[in-house]
Amino acid sequence: MTESRSKTQRWPVGRTGEISPGECRIVEIKRHSVGVFNVNGEFVAVLNVCPHELAPVCRGRVSGTTLPSPPGEYRWGRDGEILSCPWHGWEFDLLTSKALADPRVRVRRYPTEVHEDTVFVVL
Repeated sequence: MTESRSKTQRWPVGRTGEISPGECRIVEIKRHSVGVFNVNGEFVAVLNVCPHELAPVCRGRVSGTTLPSPPGEYRWGRDGEILSCPWHGWEFDLLTSKALADPRVRVRRYPTEVHEDTVFVVL
């Protein structure tokens, strides 16, 4: 599908019910591997390349992370929002695309849209 006013293209990746919260669907779009994640009901598209060592980051684990806590106490949160690279464990916030260890480092994110129960990646 092509939008007439700009050169933006929408690429369908599946129905909303096909990508459950915490899951990823990896698709090829214009010779790029893109992971589409359901982050607690919000669809997030990420280039499947880790900026650290070019690993297929979207094949990593999606989970949460520890939150600020008093000494000796560990609080867990943000389940389904953190993507860990399968090669070296770098963690990325799927909602902001920033690395947790160094917010200057980011995974490439693409806009998504949902129309009539279909998820699209916009390029």
